[in-house]
Amino acid sequence: MESRLKVLGHPVHPMLVMFPVALFVTGTIFDIVDTVGGPDFLAEVAYWNITVGLIGGLLAAVAGAFDLLAIPAGTRAKRVGVSHAAANLAVILLFAAVWVVRLNAESRAAGGALIAIEVVGLALLGISAWLGGELVDRLGVGVDRDAHLDAPSSLRPPAAQRSGDVR
Repeated sequence: MESRLKVLGHPVHPMLVMFPVALFVTGTIFDIVDTVGGPDFLAEVAYWNITVGLIGGLLAAVAGAFDLLAIPAGTRAKRVGVSHAAANLAVILLFAAVWVVRLNAESRAAGGALIAIEVVGLALLGISAWLGGELVDRLGVGVDRDAHLDAPSSLRPPAAQRSGDVR
């Protein structure tokens, strides 16, 4: 099943997911380092990583929704896609809760309980990433119908369009 939302022939959702994943992981690492005695600025950087990760996560969710809605009901792909979306929603909600607590706090430092929530969020993110891989690699969701090892560049129109043939 081909992705519904593309830029220059490539699905948008996988382009967007790497940013919130990296930002949430980095933010959590910075919070842990800050808590065990690292430089004070790491808590502030972690807070902003989470902030931008939430924005990116919401954008990735919108792009993913286009593909999820196109998956036929009653298929394994739909069940896996819904699980993937639910896990990502939980991740966004957990990191949003951490963000809200830190929003008006005197210090951006996370502390033990918030870091525990972040770690749970990362565990869910890992599960969701596996489900996303299952969707693409095993179930073919988001894969171009003409994909193969010698497929032409997505920047070139199909041969029929280049030669002026109309099908």
